[in-house]
Amino acid sequence: QVRIVEFGGGLGQPGGSLMLSCTASGTIFNITPVAWYRQSPGEQRDYVAFMTEYRTTVYSGAVEGRFAISRDNAKNTLYLQMNNLRPEDTAVYYCLAKDATWKTDYWGQGTQVTVSS
Repeated sequence: QVRIVEFGGGLGQPGGSLMLSCTASGTIFNITPVAWYRQSPGEQRDYVAFMTEYRTTVYSGAVEGRFAISRDNAKNTLYLQMNNLRPEDTAVYYCLAKDATWKTDYWGQGTQVTVSS
């Protein structure tokens, strides 16, 4: 079994910042948070940012230059620093974790981010 928990969602102001965190734990070997996705009402879940334990990073065009993904391996925690927030960043943000096989997706429950004046 696994436990994946996201924190840090809330209300942000346009141009402001928020930081999300995701911690994974459980009996699955090498369960590791690797990516952030987001989903707005009526829309599909979209990729935001990806990082492996080796610090390889990829960002979606919508957040490139504004968001930064990072990891604390000792805590098995993935972060998403969100800067220069825009109203269109409003969504539920989900953490994706993988095990050593990379065959299964493990999702957190999501955390709501709302960007509004």
